[in-house]
Amino acid sequence: MTPPSKRWERDALGSVPVPADALYGVHTVRATENFPFTGPVLGEEPELVAAFARIKSASAAANARLGVLPEQIASDIGKACEDMAAGRLNRHLRVRLLEGSGGTSMNMNVNEVVANRTLQIMGKAPGAYGIVHPNDHVNRSQSTNDVVPSAVAIAAVLLCREAGEALGALAGTLKSKARAFSDVLKLGRTCLQDAQPMTLGQAFSAYAALAARCAGTLEIASRPLLVLPLGATAIGTGYGAPKGYRDVLYPLLADRSGMAVTPADNLFDAMSNADGFARLAGEIGAVAGGLGKIADDLVLLSSGPAGGLGEIRLPEVQAGSSIMPGKVNPVVPMAVRQASHVVQGHVVTVQSACSDGLLEINHYEPATAMALLASLRLVRDSAGLLAERCIPGIQANAERAAAHLFASSALATGLAERSGYAEASALVRRAMDAGCSFLEQADAEGVLSREEADALARASAGLGARA
Repeated sequence: MTPPSKRWERDALGSVPVPADALYGVHTVRATENFPFTGPVLGEEPELVAAFARIKSASAAANARLGVLPEQIASDIGKACEDMAAGRLNRHLRVRLLEGSGGTSMNMNVNEVVANRTLQIMGKAPGAYGIVHPNDHVNRSQSTNDVVPSAVAIAAVLLCREAGEALGALAGTLKSKARAFSDVLKLGRTCLQDAQPMTLGQAFSAYAALAARCAGTLEIASRPLLVLPLGATAIGTGYGAPKGYRDVLYPLLADRSGMAVTPADNLFDAMSNADGFARLAGEIGAVAGGLGKIADDLVLLSSGPAGGLGEIRLPEVQAGSSIMPGKVNPVVPMAVRQASHVVQGHVVTVQSACSDGLLEINHYEPATAMALLASLRLVRDSAGLLAERCIPGIQANAERAAAHLFASSALATGLAERSGYAEASALVRRAMDAGCSFLEQADAEGVLSREEADALARASAGLGARA
């Protein structure tokens, strides 16, 4: 006999068909019909899925300890949540992040999948909700309103850690290059105009410091998210959860998540105000901007090779043109810069969504989740891309860098200490009028020889005299 291809599930609005082997249920089916947006589905958000699973597992265990959920059901829910956290149930998590009702569809998609996977573990068929129910058992003592922001927070903290590690690795790679380029003289520029002598190593040391600072920034900015509204249920009163639920829940969730999660002192504040996400988004935007600045500098310093600065050579990773033979573009830093532009748009989305919550909850957390988590992945992946496919292969064009330095008036600052600012400035103008370099004019006037210029440049850049 051919097994049935579908089962029927009922809610308050009526019955809908569900594929017989699906672990999702009626709420998920309606949500996929109601919200046909583009963008990621829940199953494509591994960190968020894992966060939901750990919350459901901890909640089931807490409910069992408090006597409001049978021990065996709680244990099997925990096993189902392990499958979910490991990504084995992702194809059943079909609701798009961009949905309505503050995340109810996401939460119910999780509840249905956990319930039906629990039924399978028990040897039962999906849909046997008289045994394990998505609301009565999996969602016991919870509301979408406290679960969703808590899951988003846990996922964001996890991604902040990953992004911080990637930024730390990038900082280490940049430090190595700073050491390698410590003796390469170059022209420092301000406002894209000739300024003073420096070394290429000094420039890369600045990039390394920025990457390291960005890593620390994300770690600090994510800490407040570990204070959760979980246990507040629908609006902050905790109505619907048993007495002592939060006291039991948080140690269990800390164990499962590996994070020092704590309950908010004021649950009404934690439920209605999402400013923590908004602040984190701002810091992510600053970090993305920092990566974009490094990327822009690499593009500029490697420009040419004949018609630009050409002071560094980036590793060649792919052909750069469909029409110009031999052209190679700085595609890695350009990709990083474009990613930073996308992050800036996400920052606006998060901060706008966080400011629009009304009364007791912020019901635009789905949009917040989509933009916030995407931003963190872009930062993580951008830092990794630079560290793996760009920075290690950079080569210095020391001759080109020195040529730019000694063709400029960068040494005028050092000369001003001898002859005064006015005379040094006049010498710069005489060189321009004569159509020669500052050094050529200074040498012709007997003011500064090339050997003296080299020593002055090295001293200006903080280097010792040549041996």
